Amino acid sequence: MIDKTIKKVLVIGSGPIIIGQAAEFDYAGTQACRSLKEEGIEVVLVNSNPATIMTDGDIADKVYIEPLNIPTLTKIIEKEKPDSILPTLGGQTGLNLAMELDEKGVLKANGVRLIGIKASSIKKAEDRQEFKDTMEKIGEPCIESLVVHDVEAAVEFSDKIGYPVIVRPAYTLGGTGGGIADDEEELREICSNGLRLSRVNEVLIEKCIAGWKEIEYEVMRDGKGNCITVCNMENLDPVGVHTGDSIVVAPSQTLMDKEYQMLRSAALNIITELGIEGGCNVQFALHPDSFRYAVIEVNPRVSRSSALASKATGYPIARIAAKIALGLGLDEIPNAITKKTYASFEPALDYCVVKIPKWPFDKFVNAKRTLGTQMKATGEVMAISRSFECALQKALHSLEENKTSLLMPEYTEKSCDELLELLKNIDNTRLYVVAASIYNGISLGKIHDITKIDMWFLTRIENIVNMEKTLMTGACDRDTLLEAKRLGFTDDVIANDVGVSEASIKNLRRMWHITPSFSIVDTCAAEFKAETPYYYSDYCVENEVDTTPKKKKIIVLGSGPIRIGQGVEFDYCSVHSIWALKKAGCEAIIVNNNPETVSTDFDVSDKLYFEPLTPEYVTNIVEAEKPDGAIVQFGGQTAIKLTKTLNDLGVTILGTDADHVDAAEDRERFDEILEYCDIQRPKGHTVFTVNEALSAAHSLGYPVLVRPSYVLGGQGMQIAASDDDIREFMGIITRTIPDLSEHPVLVDKYLMGQEVEVDAICDGKNILIPGIMEHIDRAGIHSGDSISVYPAVTLSEKVQKTIVDYTKRLASALHVIGMMNIQFIVLKEEVYIIEVNPRSSRTVPYISKVTGIPAIALATRAMLGEKLSDMGYGTGLFRNSGYYAIKLPVFSFEKIIGADTSLGPEMKSTGEVLGISQDYNEALLKAFDGGGVSLPKDGKIIVTVRDKDKAEVCEMLKAFKDSQFKFYATPGTRKALLEAGIDAKPVNKLTGESPNIMDMLHSGDVSLIINTPTHGRRPDRDGFKLRRIAVESGTSCLTSLDAAKALMESTFIVPSDKMSLTDIATLKITPNVN
Repeated sequence: MIDKTIKKVLVIGSGPIIIGQAAEFDYAGTQACRSLKEEGIEVVLVNSNPATIMTDGDIADKVYIEPLNIPTLTKIIEKEKPDSILPTLGGQTGLNLAMELDEKGVLKANGVRLIGIKASSIKKAEDRQEFKDTMEKIGEPCIESLVVHDVEAAVEFSDKIGYPVIVRPAYTLGGTGGGIADDEEELREICSNGLRLSRVNEVLIEKCIAGWKEIEYEVMRDGKGNCITVCNMENLDPVGVHTGDSIVVAPSQTLMDKEYQMLRSAALNIITELGIEGGCNVQFALHPDSFRYAVIEVNPRVSRSSALASKATGYPIARIAAKIALGLGLDEIPNAITKKTYASFEPALDYCVVKIPKWPFDKFVNAKRTLGTQMKATGEVMAISRSFECALQKALHSLEENKTSLLMPEYTEKSCDELLELLKNIDNTRLYVVAASIYNGISLGKIHDITKIDMWFLTRIENIVNMEKTLMTGACDRDTLLEAKRLGFTDDVIANDVGVSEASIKNLRRMWHITPSFSIVDTCAAEFKAETPYYYSDYCVENEVDTTPKKKKIIVLGSGPIRIGQGVEFDYCSVHSIWALKKAGCEAIIVNNNPETVSTDFDVSDKLYFEPLTPEYVTNIVEAEKPDGAIVQFGGQTAIKLTKTLNDLGVTILGTDADHVDAAEDRERFDEILEYCDIQRPKGHTVFTVNEALSAAHSLGYPVLVRPSYVLGGQGMQIAASDDDIREFMGIITRTIPDLSEHPVLVDKYLMGQEVEVDAICDGKNILIPGIMEHIDRAGIHSGDSISVYPAVTLSEKVQKTIVDYTKRLASALHVIGMMNIQFIVLKEEVYIIEVNPRSSRTVPYISKVTGIPAIALATRAMLGEKLSDMGYGTGLFRNSGYYAIKLPVFSFEKIIGADTSLGPEMKSTGEVLGISQDYNEALLKAFDGGGVSLPKDGKIIVTVRDKDKAEVCEMLKAFKDSQFKFYATPGTRKALLEAGIDAKPVNKLTGESPNIMDMLHSGDVSLIINTPTHGRRPDRDGFKLRRIAVESGTSCLTSLDAAKALMESTFIVPSDKMSLTDIATLKITPNVN
């Protein structure tokens, strides 16, 4: 029964996407808010992330896109007066903030209570000593460990128990600040960092049991004490690799029933003792050769594993957790998928699920790739099949890394001795090294001894390797082909191994009736009929999908895993398109493979296919469904790349056709269009080889911009200042794009101007531009890493009119229907085009929210044939909303050891926050605050810039002569500042004598470092080391003078006590009148 005293609930979101806290909280928060509203509860949401569905105006009754900190939350609580807070949906951020509100007396002072979990329960789970004491009380074994608050205590205990040891900070996410220390030197480094990052200056030093199995249980409990297990999961990697960086399999494959029941009982025992009402994730270490186990940790909230368990089983954990928090029992909540059973029924799986992480090492080619207890993946993919082998291969195909086979020549061609050494490395290539070792005849026993991967998994990987060996002999009879397909081999791999064309394999399959069927995920292993089913493909199984056309069928291709350059913004677009299609009376079908997202939720689309976004798998779905059309505009480059496949199948592409998408990407064709439209662009050339790139650079003159075509997130894009740069950058590009004949490289003259962008909705005749966005950072920094301002504040009316005019011309010339994103450079009142993307972009969610224009819904309606003039928002440039909205990028450099933090044309940010206000400087300050960049009015600022920036930095700092900022500068920079009449105290470089920068950082009172990098990415340079040390010491370091100036100006101008709140759910914006 619902607690009638709960009427108004505040939901705390998780903030920007960062490594360790990704889109799973968008999915969970969206599902939970909708669940609360179903029960008539007034929902107030606060989250700083503008890119998510969760912060849409209609998900909650009040939506505050504001910084997630105690002053902001206190102000919202005082204004909205909620009676309850649900803190378990915002990841570690939401949990930590709830604890702080409780500890500071804010909840008590305002008569607010926590629901779903008590503060005492959070402390029992998150505080390392309390957790240890609680486990001992209920007789659950823990690993030998000690809670410490200083490094010396950690060293003393580690000497006693012996190295290696694991460091686990309290109250952090994604293993932040933790790690495995093999000796005292490593322990001192990891422990000091962990203590700094822990909210309560506390870490657990734990005996390392690397090599034990890691098992997770996702459990639910209600207020009546009813408990169920939703799902148990097993990590392919043993203890020692963070579960977010491990290959995870559901349900567990290697446990005996006794082990399964033993750990299940322990998990239910733990959730009962903690008194959690909702979902909980329990992680165990299980000794591989005995029944010994230990509890690693408990997440008393919705987590990444909850999202995986939810999608793996079809059981909507966040939805049910929200209803439990209101007082309902598991036996009172209907199962939304079967509509016959209740939430108290434990899900049953008749298939195998495999999750593989998506790592960002393609963006950080020089970063350390070793995997440990601190998470590094930005996202993940999930695949479903009746066999582990097929699920594993489907997941690998979903990663979009151009690795179609487990057997990679770069490893299979190595000697056994080399492979045995590589097996000792725990990194992102490990699976391929294991496969190559099996291929080369290294025994499974020897591989197990080194990797500690369970023999069951090694045997299954051996099955894949043996099949590929068989195919390489040329064998391709019906039985072999059927078994290869059952094991997850795609036609192109089979064709390559056998030595025939892919078309030949397809013809053989058709002749022998070897075609895939689609099975249902229904939470109950087909015991009850599913009302909201989703599907996966397999061979040798009964087909369970009903493809009978009932109305117009449209397939929307999703965007795959979250990665740098293609984040949750594209899932936002996919979901809004699905909703618009359903509203228009279409049957909306989504194809995606990301378990963290809203688009793969059970009730978003009419049908969900959880499949790789690759030509073969999409072809299978198209041949089964025979859709009336497909939408590729909203799934980023992942979906765009499948346009040719859909065209070849005769599927109508809704919106801009494939030929005009190609015209925007192809240099020569696009140049012709620009000439026809009478629009300028920076001069440039298309090249296919290093020598051609060098010739182009010499003819244009350095600096030049080097970038591959058909990419997203500026992948491989760099500013080259010399021949050596050209050679280096071309080498990196050819590693990721081996065939430049299809996707050549573009070399452009680099213009140092103001970067501006627009998103336009087009219907083939008219356009609607929600707003013009300008970047604070000058051109040269990727738009995704630049601070974006709406509305444009420095552009003249003439320039804005030119931008609108150019947008109209290009939309017409490219026959754009749907969304289009254009990036411009403005230099001395002249407007140049950088690029045009006839698809959605990462700015669509934020511009939609701050202008009130449902851009994706309108674009989808335009694709279905409606005219903009009939949609009620007018055409042309939409009027300003009356608010300033500033999008600030957020980075995860702390997790990527060895990555340079300096910004350039290749995107590095993992997420974003928004600052919104009717005052420009306040909006700016809120954006910085939300992004974790805080500068006190009397903050200490270290300035160390390259020679060519010294004059500019002197001019910039003159404006702050009357401020309370305290400037420190390295010798060369200080000399320039003093000559300009700016007072700056001396500080030596990192390697200089004391007092040097390191001394200041260790003292902990540096607020900001302004450092512009010299050219090059050498890790031995002082600047590179400084930027890394700043990250590791938690000090804000800005490499953009424009960003530094903006931060200092807003800090200087905005009064400390001033802060307005903006509820975007109730923004009143008047439409254009044409």
